[in-house]
Amino acid sequence: MPNIDLIDSYADELTAIRRDLHAHPEIGFEEHRTSGIVADKLQQWGIEVHRGLGGTGVVGLLKGKGQGTRRIGLRADMDALPMEEKTNLSWRSTIPDRFHGCGHDGHTTILLGTARYLAETRNFDGTVAFIFQPAEEGLGGARAMIKDGLFEKFPLDEVYGLHNAPDLDPRQVAIFPGASMAGADFFDITITGYGSHGAMPERSKDPVVIAMTLGQALQTIVSRNVDPLKSAVLSITQIHAGSAYNVIPNEAKLAGTVRAFSDTVRNQIRERMRTIAAGMAAAFQVEINVDIRDIFSVLVNHEEHANVVAEVARDVVGNENVLTASRPKMGSEDFADMLLAVPGAYFWLGHEGSVPVHNPGFILDDAILPVGASLFSRIIETRMPVAHA
Repeated sequence: MPNIDLIDSYADELTAIRRDLHAHPEIGFEEHRTSGIVADKLQQWGIEVHRGLGGTGVVGLLKGKGQGTRRIGLRADMDALPMEEKTNLSWRSTIPDRFHGCGHDGHTTILLGTARYLAETRNFDGTVAFIFQPAEEGLGGARAMIKDGLFEKFPLDEVYGLHNAPDLDPRQVAIFPGASMAGADFFDITITGYGSHGAMPERSKDPVVIAMTLGQALQTIVSRNVDPLKSAVLSITQIHAGSAYNVIPNEAKLAGTVRAFSDTVRNQIRERMRTIAAGMAAAFQVEINVDIRDIFSVLVNHEEHANVVAEVARDVVGNENVLTASRPKMGSEDFADMLLAVPGAYFWLGHEGSVPVHNPGFILDDAILPVGASLFSRIIETRMPVAHA
């Protein structure tokens, strides 16, 4: 079964919505225009709307035919990235340092297309919750919505999410059970030394040299402490120190991220980071402060629901386009926190283009909009079928 015909008939309108969102990107917890458009569209289609969860989050509720009590959630993220877009698209970002470089404008539009179709057909027996989430890009939008009572106010039996994937072929769907995306910590390390003239380093406790030494030492954690059969990454992505050629500064800072598929491994890495930093502080007679923050949980797909996605995808995109072999990603996704609260699954949908997400030249292929909406819609119709006499 290909795309749903009715959803295909929306394709031009969905493209227009997506390109408008793309031209007006908003970063985490600032999605006021975006959430307003979402709420207006849902209301136009007769869907009950709830705003303000997790700040700018929106939830739409739609009841289908029959008296069924099952409730299923579909989730899309709405936020853009704080980066410049470097494309020549006529619908490119109009806001400096704001860019939908991860395709969340596409996710939002896919869920809007799903909502419109299900509102027009209501060919399901139960209730759908359309969850439009803010602040996925490392700012804790899912946790904010959950803290605001998302699943107490709108209890669900299962929940599903998706992500565009330029690394897959067009219309390919990747879905597999178990740990599918890594948990992630962000860290900031501040080394407080003692500055001096650059020509008199013996009078200093040089935080720059210590930062370089510490950075090298931290790289031994994954290679020499973590079980080599358990994947992990520790990346230092920022180094900040100094402001002049001839001044050894008082302070240097390191920042970065840790990724792993096991909370045990994540705890091991945290402990080793603190131990190494403390030992180096003693050795160099400086103060080293280590701040490690849990940002993303490990995303674990539930087997039953991963199988549901695979079966639906075979109907929509064809068996040859469904990838079910385990291919965990070191990237992270805060839908993981929703899956900790409610069983469900998260999958990837391939599209045209070779530029990866989070690259200033990334371009989303609008052809995936009706594909994604068809997949979401078939999940609902499959999991909450209408009984026919």
